[in-house]
Amino acid sequence: MDFFKYQGTGNDFILIDDRARTFPAADQAFIEHLCHRRFGIGADGLILLQTDPEYDFRMVYFNADGAEGSMCGNGGRCIVRFAHDLGLFDSETRFLAVDGEHLAMVSDESISLKMTDVTGIEDRQGLTFLNTGSPHVVCFVDDLESFDVVSEGRSIRYSEPFQPGGTNVNFAQVVDENTVFVRTYERGVEDETYSCGTGVTAVALVAQHELGMPSPVFIRTLGGNLRVSFNPQPNGGFDSIYLIGPAKRVFAGTITV
Repeated sequence: MDFFKYQGTGNDFILIDDRARTFPAADQAFIEHLCHRRFGIGADGLILLQTDPEYDFRMVYFNADGAEGSMCGNGGRCIVRFAHDLGLFDSETRFLAVDGEHLAMVSDESISLKMTDVTGIEDRQGLTFLNTGSPHVVCFVDDLESFDVVSEGRSIRYSEPFQPGGTNVNFAQVVDENTVFVRTYERGVEDETYSCGTGVTAVALVAQHELGMPSPVFIRTLGGNLRVSFNPQPNGGFDSIYLIGPAKRVFAGTITV
């Protein structure tokens, strides 16, 4: 079986063309093995591209622990690039993911991915929480470079307000009037990742809601730069949310199933 490795601002994924439905998607241990950075290919997650009668394709996403996950924004941008490389569409696409329909536009330099609408931002025991296709906490800090993202993120990820499923945790520092530096602890990976698409989307919306930062918000991550555009709603929600940034093929190979 052929596989393809893609990355979006350092968030890396194994992409499989599974239109024939031959991949053993129920084998969690096998998927975890493929994502292992020493004994497998190495990735933050694995994504299957499957057919759907009403869409250009269907995205099925698995975390690095082998369990099927919630929406992944950078993974979404990577599968759009993959589908474009496969010739499934020209410049615009409409596909289905676990959180519903997504639209995307492709250029040589970037993928513009429409995210799901956000109905509102919550306070959960003093922590700012929202769902951007995946659950996220957003915390603003003063010195993000030296912040212990893994320890603090893991503590929040498993804390009582977010059980039983847990949450992703984003730590953010304002750089200027329209730029934020973000580091993310991702559940399923159980570590800090170089970038998280649904996470930076969450940070951008909270930056507008709490700090009045205008759209688009420019995001710096360890893996590169992204931007998030959106339309605030009077009820505290957001629509027309787009995650914009690069997605590139890294290499291809063959695995034995």
